[in-house]
Amino acid sequence: MNRPDTLQRLFPIPDTQSARDEREIAIDRVGIKGLKYPLLFVDQDGVAQPTVADCDVFVALPGEQKGTHMSRLVALLEARTAPDAPPLSVGTLRGVVDELVALLEAPGGRMEVAFPFFIRKSAPVSGVASLLDYQVRIVGELLGGEYTQTLTIAAPVTSLCPCSKEISDYGAHNQRSVVTITVRASAPMFLTEIIRVAEEEASCELYGLLKRADEKYVTERAYNNPRFVEDLVRGVAARLADDPRIDGFVVEAENFESIHNHSAYARIARGL
Repeated sequence: MNRPDTLQRLFPIPDTQSARDEREIAIDRVGIKGLKYPLLFVDQDGVAQPTVADCDVFVALPGEQKGTHMSRLVALLEARTAPDAPPLSVGTLRGVVDELVALLEAPGGRMEVAFPFFIRKSAPVSGVASLLDYQVRIVGELLGGEYTQTLTIAAPVTSLCPCSKEISDYGAHNQRSVVTITVRASAPMFLTEIIRVAEEEASCELYGLLKRADEKYVTERAYNNPRFVEDLVRGVAARLADDPRIDGFVVEAENFESIHNHSAYARIARGL
């Protein structure tokens, strides 16, 4: 029986991607988008959490090269599923991007990984535990020998309207909100660190499972901590600006209003 390498020599298959392109127009990014892949991710607690990520993987393509090797991009992710492969983390994405650039012999590369991240939280009074999900996106890019990375989390929280509380004889309208934080840091940061900033600046954080005593607690806590959407972004921005590890950030808040059919929104960007 002929071996595959023998067959390749006897019946060579053209490598069209490596052909020369006479237009010589360099491409900033070429690769794959929207590839779903199972990954293990580890954060501050050191426990590898299984998740399914939406992956975008790109390389820069020199002007004289006709195409890139798309299959190698998938192979890069496939290697992360091996039993002995280390889990992904905020601190190890750089190594994956370095590997991407070396594997494709490219002048630059970019990897974007988005996935749900779960935290097991205990209810504030009963202590009953449940999972709550947060949306995460990590982007790493190596270009011209310089590596940059951004980390984005979207945290659901509760906000209670200060104006409604002030003008009402009793009660105040509140709503579920989403605080989205993007940071570019000079040192690795844990997801849970950034999530806590969002939750602590809200009227109250959310929990997956609550007993009646817990419902009483979160209702009263929100009432005692009213926040406009402006308060949310300012409170988060002030804390991010004070963190010496953070070079730039964007903070956004969207309140899904309970008395309107539209959302309230605010955004602060510094250095990004």
